[in-house]
Amino acid sequence: MASAAEIARQAQRDEVRRRWLLSSPALVIIFVAAIGPLFVMLAYSFMVKGDYGDVKFGQYSLDGWFSVLFQRDIFDDTLAFADAHLSIFWRSLRLSFITTAVTLLLGFPTAYFIATRPRHTREIWVFLVTIPFWTNLLIRTFAMQQVIRNEGILNSLLRAAGIIDEPLQIMHTDWAILFGMVYVYLPLMVLPLYASMEKLDFRLVEAGYDLYAGRFSVLRRVIIPLVKPGIVAGSILVFIPSLGAYVIPRVLGGGKNMMLGNLIELQFGAGRNWPLGAALSITLMALVMVALLFYVRNASRSGVQHG
Repeated sequence: MASAAEIARQAQRDEVRRRWLLSSPALVIIFVAAIGPLFVMLAYSFMVKGDYGDVKFGQYSLDGWFSVLFQRDIFDDTLAFADAHLSIFWRSLRLSFITTAVTLLLGFPTAYFIATRPRHTREIWVFLVTIPFWTNLLIRTFAMQQVIRNEGILNSLLRAAGIIDEPLQIMHTDWAILFGMVYVYLPLMVLPLYASMEKLDFRLVEAGYDLYAGRFSVLRRVIIPLVKPGIVAGSILVFIPSLGAYVIPRVLGGGKNMMLGNLIELQFGAGRNWPLGAALSITLMALVMVALLFYVRNASRSGVQHG
């Protein structure tokens, strides 16, 4: 007869097979709908571009990856850095980091305020934070356009207050893109921060005050370390969509201040350079993966420290 340990191991193996069988439809869908297109983009990035768009199947080249960072002079065929691409890379990273920092500065006190309200009113505040998600992203972006344009609400208020004589040129600048991304992605920072702060034991904050710690010391030594998972999660949720933003730079940047998403669309559209567009897409995905790995690493560290 089989021993109890063998029966238990067999039951465990059966359970593992059952779980894999139940999850296989979802895994197939994920592979076909998500991973499959990435392999297509990877294959396109190593092909030769077609004469009128598309790619030439069966013909392979590294020109797509080469053109991500370098370009050849049309007269003497000398190599040089692709300044336009590098400036777009820099603008995308810079605006994404600034957007993440600004939303953190605005979202942290907002989440703290909600978490310190009476329990029966917190749901109302969270409900108010989620209201912008009811509206399409494009509509919200056009709403911000009406705020910051030359005859918009912001310039009208500043002129009425006598602060400026002429309207500030905000539209079609990096400032316009920054304002738009902060406005759109701020809820993505507030919600993870609130989820962490709601679980915070505020008796620890009171204990810090009882030990004669100032407000800044309590914030730095007690609150921030305990809500660090929410800070990291919110930063990732804001940084990743900011890095690949397309609609906001297109509408508020006016097509001149492009970001990575706009550059990729340009290559697949008017540029008719699909290998370069595919290489840029894989590069963007690599940047996103680095951000996700950073999040996983910090989350695991926080779990070890607080576990």
